[in-house]
Amino acid sequence: MPRQCSETCLELLALELVRAYGRQSRVPPAAAVDAIGFRTGRQLAERYTANRARLGEPLEVIKFVCKEFWMEVFRKQVDNLRTNHRGTFVLKDNTFRWLAKLSVDPAPPAGAAATRAVASVAELARDYLVLPCALVRGALAHLGVNAAVTAEAAVPPACEFTVTIKPR
Repeated sequence: MPRQCSETCLELLALELVRAYGRQSRVPPAAAVDAIGFRTGRQLAERYTANRARLGEPLEVIKFVCKEFWMEVFRKQVDNLRTNHRGTFVLKDNTFRWLAKLSVDPAPPAGAAATRAVASVAELARDYLVLPCALVRGALAHLGVNAAVTAEAAVPPACEFTVTIKPR
């Protein structure tokens, strides 16, 4: 029971974090949330890799993130991992828990109102994906991989994270 409560608290904290920084005019909300997520991702990766051998190749690091890090942070593994073998990886999560509350009705009424509703949910999802992207980027940084992480959720809760490894 305590785990269920803490997961709900984490989801609500992530939602409120975006909303609270969105109201401030001094700091761009995405930058503030990104900084918090990056630092937290580094700390989590440090905790989860404390008792294991150093990961070498970027592919090993990405596999670790997809299996173990994702499981610890988001409570499931990534559903699909694709790569172009040139430094770009696409991590697909078909039911990303943090976007479950933003799901779109699979059979909305036809018309312009339905199109606007889907577009507004996708825009809102983009704001809420800043934190998970930063968490992943922070974990990768701790594991020695400098990367850019972006996410897209055309139809929440399905989500695709694109990791592009930056050359050293």
